[in-house]
Amino acid sequence: MSAPGVTLLDPQQAGVFFVLDEDLAPLEAAARATGFAVRRVDLRACRDKATLLDRFADALGTPDGQGRNWDALSDQLRDLGWLPAPGYVLLLPAAADLRDADEAGFDTLLDILDEAAVDWQARDVPFWAFLALPDADFPEQADATAR
Repeated sequence: MSAPGVTLLDPQQAGVFFVLDEDLAPLEAAARATGFAVRRVDLRACRDKATLLDRFADALGTPDGQGRNWDALSDQLRDLGWLPAPGYVLLLPAAADLRDADEAGFDTLLDILDEAAVDWQARDVPFWAFLALPDADFPEQADATAR
């Protein structure tokens, strides 16, 4: 990560963050360089819970027989035993599509990701989730660029 003093290796700094789409590629490269398990969950045109859960299952390669509901997603994100790694990074492009179509589902997803990050912190394992939002959602970024 480019922020001074922030490292992907520190579980206490890990968590859920909103970024720009252009930030995903460098984050992915940095995460892969650390040996972390990196998964993309594309939220483009994702408008409901069922689609979201399917995309997570596909991206995570969850074992057969795993449920597809909020509780199962929470359990899966706090386990990831089938993806052994020193840390985990989830990249979620086009997060605004879900947010704009299903605000309650988006909020539930944020809660689940945050709970997973806290759970992994307790085990001293970095767990990062980067949700890409459009430039318009970062007015301070646009203001800084205009100067």
